[in-house]
Amino acid sequence: MLIKIYEDNTSRDMIIQVVDVLRRGGLVIYPTDTVYGLGCDINNHRAIEKLAKIKGIDLKKANFSFICYDLSSLAEYSKPIGNNIFKIMKRNLPGPFTFILEASNKVPKILKNKKKTVGIRVPNNNIIREIVKELGNPILTTSIRDDNDVIEYLTDPELIHEKYEEIADIVIDGGYGNTIASTIIDCTNNEIEIIRKGELDLIL
Repeated sequence: MLIKIYEDNTSRDMIIQVVDVLRRGGLVIYPTDTVYGLGCDINNHRAIEKLAKIKGIDLKKANFSFICYDLSSLAEYSKPIGNNIFKIMKRNLPGPFTFILEASNKVPKILKNKKKTVGIRVPNNNIIREIVKELGNPILTTSIRDDNDVIEYLTDPELIHEKYEEIADIVIDGGYGNTIASTIIDCTNNEIEIIRKGELDLIL
């Protein structure tokens, strides 16, 4: 199903429709401030396993990230971080960044890889943030980006729907997407290490 949601005027009815699908174990494709993402409820094991199968990933080695509404989720899903790291995250989020932190015990066991880390995303996009807010917990997310894809299939929601309608229960048309993924920052040693460079530079 392809539905249109406007970022500057999100429809609560449509947000609730998406959340209902997530709660039932469905997969959703949605816009972010970078590339379109494919995700599910972090508390639905069946959906998580389905997502891993689609991506061809062993969950014990997976590097999925959580999309959070804001930084209030940090205390729940990551171990305590230093004041310096928190200030950097606060300065740059919402934004196109993924911060890798040590995972807390609240992270579902099915998602704990050998490193026991969690990626935290707070995208600068009202659509996905409102969905997460209504859901009441983060969404497990992965990019639909594929190096073999034609660019239009990454950015045009109608073409994304055409390609992924057999996989995703809902594809959200939130306008054309970006082609550059988020910057990934490893903070597990309480220091900043850029793992992957995205579109924007981190404000230190």
